Amino acid sequence: MDAQGHERFREFVENRSSALLKTAVLLSGGDRHAAEDLLQSALIKAAGRWQRIDEPEAYVRQILYRQQVSRWRLKWRRRELTVAEPPEGTGGTATADASSAVDLRIVMRGALARLTARQRTVLVLRYFEDLPEADVARILGCSVGTVRSTTHRSLARLRALAPELAALGPADAEQSPSRDFSPVEVRP
Repeated sequence: MDAQGHERFREFVENRSSALLKTAVLLSGGDRHAAEDLLQSALIKAAGRWQRIDEPEAYVRQILYRQQVSRWRLKWRRRELTVAEPPEGTGGTATADASSAVDLRIVMRGALARLTARQRTVLVLRYFEDLPEADVARILGCSVGTVRSTTHRSLARLRALAPELAALGPADAEQSPSRDFSPVEVRP
């Protein structure tokens, strides 16, 4: 890579890595260390082809999705230990709206972490990245019907894992101040 390409790559990483890391965290089920590894290996792959990439962010996101798919297709799986983590201390200054948004993120993060990697990936692509079913199918290398059925089963499992989401309702979810998790309508 020449000096100009190196500088463009450095600027891309500096400007877009936080958004890409959010996606990687969701894909890895909330495991920040695994997400950092996922993003780092995606950026390494992108650096090798940097001169030939037209749309860098789309290219890196595609690598993220494909690497995650490869991870859950492997025969061996790393055992994950799900642990309840309390929210970061706010010193009692948070408003009720902010605390409900934090509660929503905590519940969603915990429930997403307990889904399979495939289920989590489909939900992230459909609801966080807001991709149509056809695009998700193309990215994951499966049919649209598989995406639909996986989405349906994933949402059903999400509802079973986190029944408290039904009490929040879609209106509460839309008030969330960040895009850490896209609102998922949960019906009782």
